[in-house]
Amino acid sequence: MLLRLIRKKREMFTGYMFILPWLIGFLLFMAYPIYFSLNMSFHKVWITSDGIKKEFVGWDNFRNAFLSDPKYMEEIVTFGKTVVFMIPIVVVFAMLVALLINQPIRLKGLFRGIFFLPVVITSGEVVKELFSQGAASIPIVERYGIISFIEENLSSAWSEPVIAIIQQLIVILWYSGVQILIFLAGLQKVNSQIYEAASIDGASPWEIFWKITLPSLKPFILVNIVYTTVDLFTNALNDVIALIKEHMFKVNTGFGYATGLAWIYFLLIFVILLVVFAIFGRNEDYNPRKAGR
Repeated sequence: MLLRLIRKKREMFTGYMFILPWLIGFLLFMAYPIYFSLNMSFHKVWITSDGIKKEFVGWDNFRNAFLSDPKYMEEIVTFGKTVVFMIPIVVVFAMLVALLINQPIRLKGLFRGIFFLPVVITSGEVVKELFSQGAASIPIVERYGIISFIEENLSSAWSEPVIAIIQQLIVILWYSGVQILIFLAGLQKVNSQIYEAASIDGASPWEIFWKITLPSLKPFILVNIVYTTVDLFTNALNDVIALIKEHMFKVNTGFGYATGLAWIYFLLIFVILLVVFAIFGRNEDYNPRKAGR
């Protein structure tokens, strides 16, 4: 009992030592900016030659965001609907590619690099330039009237996000490189002997996928959903962030109101992540013997 207690304390100490550099960095570089940003959201802020001047307005910035700024709420609702479609597309595509690359084929490292390369080169400005040149569009979509078909058969509330996804489909797939690597790491953790035993017992590839591969990937699916959610809500193509930046330099709104919008946006992301953890984050131990039955 005593040895177990000592081992547990030692593990806790090791864990705290691993997170200590992050805690120090957070306190030195992030804690005060976060406090200052939250403080600005309750003020009307002017940037003058004499420095930053503030006037306390209480909850007015948040109240105006919900009651007096319909464009902001409209952009959030539209983008939220788009994300609902985009996250499954990215995660499923990444899983399929990871399953294919994980097969015993030659030049697997090259294929991993090919799928990860767009993540490295597609910075905000690069993506905007590609969009302006039409590199991210799919000509077949307009040639065969797919956009008009969606507009005619869906309401405007749902046709707009669906069309936005189709028009950005190539860029969405470009951003799946990190997710592919995460799924590959998960696939390589599964012992190959489990697959061999299942094959000897007569399990088909379809049964092996649903009873062994997919359950073993469940923690990695959660990681990829969280990563994809944060990535989509913070990338350079986000109209909500563009609107917040626009309010920063308006005379009648300024930095205080823009900061209030940013905090509302942050709380929305936080709530979505809580829902994701509530749905996918149940801690169930994976038992290969049960999975192979």
